Amino acid sequence: MRFLTRCAALTIFFSSPLFATPLIDQLIGATNQFLEQEVQEHIARTGQPGRYEIKLNRLDARLRLPLCPEEQLSAELESPNIPVGRVTVRLTCNSDSPWRLFVPGQVSLYQQVLVSARPLSRDTVLSASDLTLQERDTSLLRDKYLVEPEQAIGMRLTRPVAPDTIVTFAIIAQNEVIRRGDKVVISASNGSVSVKMPGEAMEDGAVGAQIRVRNTRSNREIKARVSAAGQVRVDM
Repeated sequence: MRFLTRCAALTIFFSSPLFATPLIDQLIGATNQFLEQEVQEHIARTGQPGRYEIKLNRLDARLRLPLCPEEQLSAELESPNIPVGRVTVRLTCNSDSPWRLFVPGQVSLYQQVLVSARPLSRDTVLSASDLTLQERDTSLLRDKYLVEPEQAIGMRLTRPVAPDTIVTFAIIAQNEVIRRGDKVVISASNGSVSVKMPGEAMEDGAVGAQIRVRNTRSNREIKARVSAAGQVRVDM
């Protein structure tokens, strides 16, 4: 619960005309001040800079509630659990004439996200030239989006995309450099001794993934980690 010591004078956007009254001014100021503080803290926690806009739904000027002493007015985020997107703020007056009111609104958060720089086909292995950053309203994004090119470089697209498509984890996958049935070289070492054996991949794998391989000399199946195309490594 956050107690409000003053009501900030900030730019507000409304869905329809509003006739101001002292009570409406207090409700708007308190809600907006609370949301601004919450959004700033959210941005600081995530470490991703951005700008934001707060739009509150129209409040009925016919609302009849006593003005609340500022030191007894508090605000809490009713929903959701982060102050982005469609939000509802619960205002509570703890004076001798107590009341509670719910104020809905919309918080738009504009941040730099990773997008495709040009049309790209399915199975494209992404490089730096395929990607760029653009500002988007992240409050509208459902899938987990990426904010750094390094998060996507070397990954494979799972579907074709148009220019300026937001890159999310839903449309990329690890680039599998080994396919089931591929001939591979199995390397094993313990620091002083290193051996190499021929093998066959029993499943697909990206660099860093652990897959099943068959030693074609002994016909034994083992687990090995993909180190490069056609190369796997076993720790001894």
